[in-house]
Amino acid sequence: MKTDIEIAQANQMEPITTIAERAGIEDKYLEQYGKYKAKVDLSFLNETEKKDGKLILVTAITPTPAGEGKTTTTIGLADGLRKIGKNVMIALREPSLGPVFGVKGGAAGGGYAQVVPMEDINLHFTGDFHAIGAANNLLAAMLDNHIYQGNKLGIDPRRITWRRCVDMNDRQLRFVVDGLGGRVNGTPREDGYDITVASEIMAVLCLANSLSDLKARLSRIIVGYTYDEKPVTAGELNAAGAMTALLKDALKPNLVQTLEGTPAFVHGGPFANIAHGCNSVIATKMALKLGDYTVTEAGFGADLGAEKFLDIKCRYAGLRPSAVVVVATIRALKMHGGLAKTELGTENLEALEKGLPNLLKHVSNMKNVYKLPCVVAVNRFPTDTDAEVELVIAKCRELGVNVRLSTVWADGGAGGTELAEEVVRLCEEPNDFSFSYELDGSIEEKIEAIVKRVYGGAGITVMPKAKKAIETLTALGYDHIPVCMAKTQYSLSDDPTKLGAPEGFTVTIKEVKVSAGAGFIVVLTGDIMTMPGLPRVPAAEKIDVDENGVISGLF
Repeated sequence: MKTDIEIAQANQMEPITTIAERAGIEDKYLEQYGKYKAKVDLSFLNETEKKDGKLILVTAITPTPAGEGKTTTTIGLADGLRKIGKNVMIALREPSLGPVFGVKGGAAGGGYAQVVPMEDINLHFTGDFHAIGAANNLLAAMLDNHIYQGNKLGIDPRRITWRRCVDMNDRQLRFVVDGLGGRVNGTPREDGYDITVASEIMAVLCLANSLSDLKARLSRIIVGYTYDEKPVTAGELNAAGAMTALLKDALKPNLVQTLEGTPAFVHGGPFANIAHGCNSVIATKMALKLGDYTVTEAGFGADLGAEKFLDIKCRYAGLRPSAVVVVATIRALKMHGGLAKTELGTENLEALEKGLPNLLKHVSNMKNVYKLPCVVAVNRFPTDTDAEVELVIAKCRELGVNVRLSTVWADGGAGGTELAEEVVRLCEEPNDFSFSYELDGSIEEKIEAIVKRVYGGAGITVMPKAKKAIETLTALGYDHIPVCMAKTQYSLSDDPTKLGAPEGFTVTIKEVKVSAGAGFIVVLTGDIMTMPGLPRVPAAEKIDVDENGVISGLF
């Protein structure tokens, strides 16, 4: 059996100029990065008069080590739509180098449903993440320099909230002490690093509507507090202009293609368990202008990526989805039912029935909380039995939701045509798209609404540190913006060991802080790492390149 990278390398890509032409992008908007990658100039959005197409969101059940195949399904669905004669675009996130070299592997799809050039997308691509890291660390340098040069703003070094970042899993950098070595080397203080995708600048870039909006958002970033507890912004440090200059090209969406030549934007990549987990607003809006259908994806399960896509991204960007696809595998559902990963290859209807409530909760949320038409895509494995498939179909039918089998990993777009037909049907249904909470509630009310309505919990417990932060942020006028939950991806609750669809639990709110540039309140629950570590055997150990520059072992 060929690996993903072998399948990708065997594919004959079309020139990116051909893909741009297929998408309807005139040459004057195209900025090529070699033969198979390009950026599209932002002026396209201001100059096009095309109407928006239909927006399709692909999300999933709560992830397990068995895998779900959300990105693969997104790509295969788009290829399937094109196979049935539809004009379609894809909008995906960029992968982070940390997980690529760590444990997760690539994020360009899999099998015969991939975006290519796969190696480039998973590695440096067009340099967007490097630009984000540079802008983040420029702000950090200007902040510490301001303090060193006399601290005119009166910044309290003990209340600095801005951290440096690097796009690699490196636990050694989570907590550091810097500024050592005497007075000329800075002010000694405790510091730390986040992974680049957890930087607020990543969220800002992905939510910005234009270059001027990007600069305005950057200037609002809070980097710390003064001795008299007033927030200090990047704008007050006069850093926003230089940061925007570093990011001006990174803001332009990256155009690539699928193995079957479907045009795809791959742009931006905030983590969904820390930030809002969606590709950029600009890429999505550009895709909607180009395609009659745009297929996009939100990270992790629907309680994280989809919730934030709908409650944060759609709210800020004025987007209205036409349909939602919830991806599941029978293997993963059996894990939610208590089976070990080694036991998933044999039929077990009892375990499947125990695990199905997880799928049904996510489906119910899309249909009943967000009021959106929904279909379940079962990513079929050879070990899935007909009886198991029939059980999933029957349980979903009780919620009034259809199930479609997907074999896009093995068959590419041909394995996604049935799903594509159902999605087209759903896109014609009227919907009453709603958010899970309104902005006029308090910070605690918004958090509680998500916990009760989306997670299925009984309520929240707010720790003293978080309660004080909520009071401070409310006094500063930040109580009427969306909330972004930082929560484990492995459970609907804040406890990763609670599989399936737990009930009666409370979510503990440990810390609350504002991402004023992004425009949301970050709510930290459980033990959320903003700097992952490498596993015992990192994926990096298997990656190599030969003398001809051919990469192996990437995924």
